Amino acid sequence: MTSTKQVIEITQAAGFHINEMMEHNEEQGSFLRVVVNGGGCSGLSYGMHFDQEKKEDDFEDVQHGLTILVSREDAPILMGTKIDYKQSLMGGGFTIDNPNAIASCGCGTSFRTAKREGTPEVCE
Repeated sequence: MTSTKQVIEITQAAGFHINEMMEHNEEQGSFLRVVVNGGGCSGLSYGMHFDQEKKEDDFEDVQHGLTILVSREDAPILMGTKIDYKQSLMGGGFTIDNPNAIASCGCGTSFRTAKREGTPEVCE
């Protein structure tokens, strides 16, 4: 059974851009799934995608009109993570601040934690 729990925080700016992307990609009504994948320069990498299905072990939270899903397996790694959207002269993009990450790569999407290192890959 899906349970309600805030694992990550989505800022208002990030929520605005994610909602825009949902509309642009005709994904209204989908869920935003935030995941941890193996790989990347530091061993683990973040992922976000639109999903149509909740899984039984998901944690669910609603922020800025978005239903956010995180699996029970990924929740301890992502607990307290803040996802923001920053705009600069060179363009914009999502930033992820994970208090559980003890090392990260310059790319900003690869990291490792004290309890989970993953499998690092060669950066290109």
